[in-house]
Order: sequence, then structure tokens, then C-alpha cells
Amino acid sequence: MEILSTALKRCVLININGRIDSETAPHLQKALNALIDEGNYKLVLDLSKVDFISSAGLWVLVNAQKKCKRFNRGEVVLASISQRIHAALDLAGFIPYFKVFEDTAKAVGSF
Repeated sequence: MEILSTALKRCVLININGRIDSETAPHLQKALNALIDEGNYKLVLDLSKVDFISSAGLWVLVNAQKKCKRFNRGEVVLASISQRIHAALDLAGFIPYFKVFEDTAKAVGSF
């Protein structure tokens, strides 16, 4: 899994490439926590190149959302998710916790 973050004017765009499973989820958690600890609370996750996400990966997303929304500082939004990822989020009941956008431009524009 590859993680590339780009600081934009109003938020941070995070491109994730590969599978998010029990082996790679801790790496993603560490990267997101580092960004949040630096004071970045408005995060856009581009999941267009993610072909699989496990329950461990879903919990990483939920924990990042909790940290960003604490004290109304920001939030995590998802962009360009595939039908498989959307189905996994829906099955776990996590769709109401995230704003989902069809592309990164709209997601970044939401901030």
C-alpha cells in the first residue's frame, strides 16, 4: 500500500493505492495520526486506487473521523470510492459517518 499526502489550501489530500487490510491498516493509521497530530483536521481520502478494505481498515477510517471531528475542528471525507468499498462501508453501517464524493475536486471543494 502506498500513501501520498498533499497539503492544499483548505485541507490535506491523501491518495491511497493498494489494499487496506490487517497488515497495512496500522501503516495507514500511523500516517493519518501523524497528519492529525500536526494540526490537519480536514482530510480528503482518495480511495480510487483501493481495491479492498478489511474491517481493520474501516476502523482506521472511523478512528480518524473521530479525531478530526472532536471539538468541531474538521472531518474526513471520502472521494472516488469503488462499488466494492462503498458496499463494505454500507455493510458495516459506516456510510452515515462519512461524506462521500464522486471525485476529489468535489471533495476538496466541500471545505
